[in-house]
Amino acid sequence: MLSPCPTLPPAECRDTADAPADPARRNRAGGPRKRRPPNWQPHLPRERLLERGPAALTDAELIALVLGTGGGGHDVFVSARALLERFGDSLRRMLDADPDEFETHPGIGVARSARLIAVTELVRRALAEKAPERMQIGSPGAVEDFLRLMIGTRPYEVFVTLYLDARHGLIDTEESARGSLTRMAVYPREIVRRALKQNAAALIVAHNHPSGAVQPSAEDRRLTRSLRDALQLVDVQLLDHVVVGTSDTFSFARAGWL
Repeated sequence: MLSPCPTLPPAECRDTADAPADPARRNRAGGPRKRRPPNWQPHLPRERLLERGPAALTDAELIALVLGTGGGGHDVFVSARALLERFGDSLRRMLDADPDEFETHPGIGVARSARLIAVTELVRRALAEKAPERMQIGSPGAVEDFLRLMIGTRPYEVFVTLYLDARHGLIDTEESARGSLTRMAVYPREIVRRALKQNAAALIVAHNHPSGAVQPSAEDRRLTRSLRDALQLVDVQLLDHVVVGTSDTFSFARAGWL
């Protein structure tokens, strides 16, 4: 219902509820306006990220912002695009790459390589930190997705152990061994020692096959039996051994091999 309005010129006759808020009051409510430097260029990646959020940038543009500037006279955006193309336009493959592959790329060098490695490690630590909050150990699919994201694209073999409590809650995730493209030495005794130190009631172990094939080898099966038997001596259960490829996994538990 409109409030009474005296006879005034049309531009001045309005309901007080329709009147815009006092500009000074609106600014006070919304906080101070962001000040931009005189050379602000809203079309550039950094400015677009701050104005519109990171989703507005391409993968290559985000990489360029991490690199900061191009080295050796190289354009940073050209270097970022070339680096991403080197790994088949896959962020996962790039972040799982060996550090030497960054240093030897034109325009990257030691300092920018260190930045990329630091970002990769921060992502991994964030995943490990969030895993206990979101991952249901009772759901094989969730565990396998987590493991595939963690080690699926590593260019070398990695053996990881998930230490669980009596309710199968995640205590810790640990890289137990690292090998080459085709070989890796895993010591069951050391994993048992770590399980006792973590006061774990159960374990899930996993390793990746850089070739992408997830069918376990005869050695994989022997290692699993040896580890299962060693853990049983200290009353710790081996729940699963997962072989991880780039896009697929193999579960010993699901196959009935445990």
